[in-house]
Amino acid sequence: MVVTFIILILTVTMFIIGRIRADVVALCALAALLMFHVLTPEEALSGFSSSVVIMMVGLFVVGGAIFQTGLAKVASQKIMKLAAGNDLRMFLLVMLTTSAIGAFVSNTGTVALMMPIIVSMAAQNGSHPGRLLMPLAFASSLGGMLTLIGTPPNLVIQETLTGAGYQPLSFFSFFPVGIIVITIGILVLLPLSRLFLGKTRQKDKRTKSNGKTLEQLVEEYSLQHQLRRYRIGAQSPVAGQTIAELDLRNRYGISIMEIRRKAARSGRFIRNVKQSVPKPDSLLQADDILYVTGDKERMESFANKMQLERLDDTGIDFYDIGIAEIVLIPTAQLNGTKLKNSELRERFNINVLGIRRSNDYILKDLSEERLHSGDVLLVQGSWANIGQLAGENDWVVLGQPKEQAQKVTLNYKAPLAGGIMLLMIAMMVFDFIPIAPVTAVIIAGLLMVLTGCFRNVEAAYKTINWESIVLIAAMMPMSIALEKTGTSALISHTLVDIFGSMGPTALLAGIYFTTSLLTMFISNTATAVLMSPIALSASTELGVSPYAFLFAVTLGASMCFASPFSTPPNALVMRAGQYTFMDYVKVGLPLQLAIGIVMVFVLPLLYAF
Repeated sequence: MVVTFIILILTVTMFIIGRIRADVVALCALAALLMFHVLTPEEALSGFSSSVVIMMVGLFVVGGAIFQTGLAKVASQKIMKLAAGNDLRMFLLVMLTTSAIGAFVSNTGTVALMMPIIVSMAAQNGSHPGRLLMPLAFASSLGGMLTLIGTPPNLVIQETLTGAGYQPLSFFSFFPVGIIVITIGILVLLPLSRLFLGKTRQKDKRTKSNGKTLEQLVEEYSLQHQLRRYRIGAQSPVAGQTIAELDLRNRYGISIMEIRRKAARSGRFIRNVKQSVPKPDSLLQADDILYVTGDKERMESFANKMQLERLDDTGIDFYDIGIAEIVLIPTAQLNGTKLKNSELRERFNINVLGIRRSNDYILKDLSEERLHSGDVLLVQGSWANIGQLAGENDWVVLGQPKEQAQKVTLNYKAPLAGGIMLLMIAMMVFDFIPIAPVTAVIIAGLLMVLTGCFRNVEAAYKTINWESIVLIAAMMPMSIALEKTGTSALISHTLVDIFGSMGPTALLAGIYFTTSLLTMFISNTATAVLMSPIALSASTELGVSPYAFLFAVTLGASMCFASPFSTPPNALVMRAGQYTFMDYVKVGLPLQLAIGIVMVFVLPLLYAF
């Protein structure tokens, strides 16, 4: 018991100091418990096989897909529209929306759903996501107090009451308590989040640059202004011809930038887009959409002659095809060579859309242009082919094309991602399929990958925040150590014995804050299981109703905000919000204390002794 207590104190101290990463500190604590034989290897590694940890991994993937498909951007734009630039209104919208979802969905699932929306909203606003991510995590727990299924400790006290022969709680018995804690949360978090969150680290982030964005390149080279879309009709002589046979560069001085073809699986609501870079042997078909670039009069002449249907001009998409800049070095073999003789298309399957020479932009008649040292070529091709350019010695690739590819949203997959997300929520809420929540999350994560909501499997893996996963998995066995050595039982019984002699209100406070203290180090469900029978027996000894005392247990177990590892939502937002352990103490501890103090006096009014 002494060894466990010392390890716990040292761990918390290292978290507070913050010089070592939180996940490394948690692993050190885990190793210490193993070295001193407090835990067996099976017990120490149980956190890494926990359903909560596996669910967190899956939820990171689901949240990443929501972000990758642009669904988060759409939702964030709607919230921003409702907020109308008002920070207070935006804060209230985030808190109330998250709380409402948290009433029916697990707090972990709620955060995974809302986190990409908040990150997207911050990116569009130019603000730091940390300003709202911690309030988001706290709101998911606050909302869990609105209904019986909102948080596991609610179900624990329900089981304790019914097991002792008391009247069971209804689905909305928690609603008055939930409204009160949400109100307290808004009043406390509004000033504290402005004071402590999302200020110092954003400045450093803004100074970091990875080169021009795709939108900046489109604007700089005026691609949007010299681009037109045409559909090949069934009677068009273009259908059945190859790009080489058309010979557009020599005949019309224009070029095809992209061929867009509807995939076979496309439907009314779910649309699959197949982009391809035109090759000399690319065979054109009826209903293909051609993205043509060049002189407008020449494009119109080509379209009229070939009976092509002019379509409305839209933005340039970069799902499978991307653009990047390369600069020719002085020793490049291409220097002095005409572009048409450079064999760039034959060797790398890329097109050159423009040349920047000093301050001049060459966008027409490129094939006859001779290349010079220092020329910047705007190239277009599949993201895989652009990635291969970095290995050549004739040029330097500017920016980070691989990172730009990851930032491209697959917005045509947004309806599919939204449907998968709703299916996951339905399986977790309505339980129409007898499966555990972790199974629902695993199914949703796999569907996101298998249906192409990510560019590739590696992109899905990159969405997982391993620091948060390791932190929560390594700290979970601490609860086993505290229970196994009798430390948690000793603390709870001692405090209840002290406060029990002072009357029911003092005992209620003792139970509440004892539960709140234990939840900082062991899971909220385990704490509720431990404290519920103690609260029940203590109320029986005093001859008073147990309802207020058991509500104190579930509130103390669920309203834990002063630590990043006390609940999975707190850990989920830690990395994305760039929070330290002390950030949770500064913002979460005052909220935790405020709710505790208020509820000690309110619970007897709602549930009389």
